[in-house]
Amino acid sequence: MDQPANGSGSEAPTSVRLNQIPEYGRDPLPPAKGGGPDLTSTPTQKRAAANTIGTELQPNTKKAGNRPDQSMTTAISAFSGWATAQGLKTVHTTWESQVKTLLGRLDTEKGALSSAANIFVTTDTERRDRIRSIPSSLDSY
Repeated sequence: MDQPANGSGSEAPTSVRLNQIPEYGRDPLPPAKGGGPDLTSTPTQKRAAANTIGTELQPNTKKAGNRPDQSMTTAISAFSGWATAQGLKTVHTTWESQVKTLLGRLDTEKGALSSAANIFVTTDTERRDRIRSIPSSLDSY
């Protein structure tokens, strides 16, 4: 004879209750406890990271990227006619290109973080709604 799933020997029905998904815009996971590494992030954390990129990293990178412009122009003029001037021009062009690439990468990451936060919440909400729409014989309990 089959034993009940709860192992108690009684014939009482058992049920499983899954945690509910929080409302849109609320963090689906509690903060990590203990000292172990936490590989999860919440939509709020993703939005905060995107905000940090937009308000701190991008402006500071642009400012730092523009800093050598005047001194480099002065040095190139001072070494006019020498191979050093051409070398400085090459270095300056490379620097500008790398700063532009980094700013583009930061912009891409900011957009990806913002998008991921919305996608995860939307996907979780859609899955919850689909699961709830499935009729079950346990609905009467």
